[in-house]
Amino acid sequence: MKKIALFSLPVLMFFLLSAKGIDYRVEKKQKDYLVTKYGAIPDGQTLNTNAIQNAIDAAYKNKGGQVVFPKGRFLSGSIKMKTNVSLYFEEGAVLLGSTNPKDYDTMAFEGRPVSPKSDDNSQMALILAHKANNIKLSGKGTIDGQGLKLALTIDSLHHAGIAIDPNYNYRRHRPNETMRPKLFRFSQCHNVTVQDLKVGEASCWGLSFELCSNLIIDGLTITNRSYWNNDGIDITDCKNVKVTNCNINSADDGICLKSYYPEHFNDSIYIANCIIRSSASAIKFGSASYGGFKNITIEDIRVFDTFRSAIAIQSVDGGIIENVSISNIEALNTGNAFFIRLGHRDGGTPGIVKNISIKNMKVQVPFGRPDINYDLRGPEVDFFHNPFPASIVGIEEFAVENVVLENIEISYPGRASKGMAYVPINRLEQVPEKIKDYPEFSMFGELPAYGLYVRHAKGISMKNIKFTLDYSDFRPAFVFDDVRDLMMEQVDLSLEKKEEVILKEVTRANLNVKQSIVKTVN
Repeated sequence: MKKIALFSLPVLMFFLLSAKGIDYRVEKKQKDYLVTKYGAIPDGQTLNTNAIQNAIDAAYKNKGGQVVFPKGRFLSGSIKMKTNVSLYFEEGAVLLGSTNPKDYDTMAFEGRPVSPKSDDNSQMALILAHKANNIKLSGKGTIDGQGLKLALTIDSLHHAGIAIDPNYNYRRHRPNETMRPKLFRFSQCHNVTVQDLKVGEASCWGLSFELCSNLIIDGLTITNRSYWNNDGIDITDCKNVKVTNCNINSADDGICLKSYYPEHFNDSIYIANCIIRSSASAIKFGSASYGGFKNITIEDIRVFDTFRSAIAIQSVDGGIIENVSISNIEALNTGNAFFIRLGHRDGGTPGIVKNISIKNMKVQVPFGRPDINYDLRGPEVDFFHNPFPASIVGIEEFAVENVVLENIEISYPGRASKGMAYVPINRLEQVPEKIKDYPEFSMFGELPAYGLYVRHAKGISMKNIKFTLDYSDFRPAFVFDDVRDLMMEQVDLSLEKKEEVILKEVTRANLNVKQSIVKTVN
């Protein structure tokens, strides 16, 4: 008679739940450390930096614990997270950033790899973490950086000659971002969760993570519109990241993937079920792009009232971008659908941009500024132009490779005027290359297509593409310049006319469209 193995109940539950695709984990109950028991006073005026830090340190010394903020307003300068310590904010609890710049620290980030420009942005923050593992910030409370008051204080100290900013931006009347604290600055941390909180109003970037792994950002409401450089979330050279169910309203980029370290890159990033409003781009790769971005999945994103691109994918510092899957994007009142760019502003060999898939995207581009009704707006371009198309642009001999566009619908405003700007299709060389310029959808000036402009690319596959116009546009829908292996099928244009698809130096093209709308130019 065979013996039957008997499983304990927890083991049996693990197998049953795992079979249903449920992540079964038992979290050990952490001891609570109430900040008020360590002297924190929730009056919104008393500086509680030391009291809060003492609670964190006590939890750390006891092999971990949960630091609890009860209802009230807790003013603080920089606090430092420690391994196995969580912060929990009860409903009605508010952590307020100090408006005195002297209350902020720069953590010594020892052991970071060498980067050309990693210190070109602020190393100060309200919440700092360096090599702190197994940390969590959660609850129903709020973290408010009071960024406008803080930034204006920094500005006043500069003009008073008390704390001089050597890189002060006199053109835009603001201190350099290196002088302004972020909300979070986490570096080289493992197993980090930030969940369910209301956060934002920093004087610089909001939530900044670099060289971290196993990062979960879920269910956040991020409002970061106090001042310039107010990104929502910045993820730099991190691995195994999930950003889900977040609502982001930012004055600069909503979610920005950056790569400052040539030997590192963002890898296995999943962004889903987010709502984003930005005075820059909603989701952006770069512009810092030294290592690169690999295995990125973005899906189920809603974008609105966004000044620049819904999706911007850019390598201009030698980084590699590959295996990017984007799907189910809806963008209303957004200045540009997508912008894919391979440039070369730094030394060394140009990077690589390849294997990008964009499917199921619907975008409405307005005639005027999408962010006009907001107090803080992105800087307008300084030249005459008609509405910009989506674009895919590499550099000569370094093409953007293997881009799949499928089920794309973009509504354009039309109303382009030859009197405003005019690039004839027989002078496509008039569009500048701008290899070393900062990447942006408007960087080339006036573009000769209203729908999609592609230059220096190979392996471009398009299926079920629909462009509509509110009013007529004198430009063709598509311009392809120096493109190899082009495939088009099921293209729907609202105002079909001659010369809708312009080909210049295009080889191996398979165009399943009406030949009457295709024109080849020299």
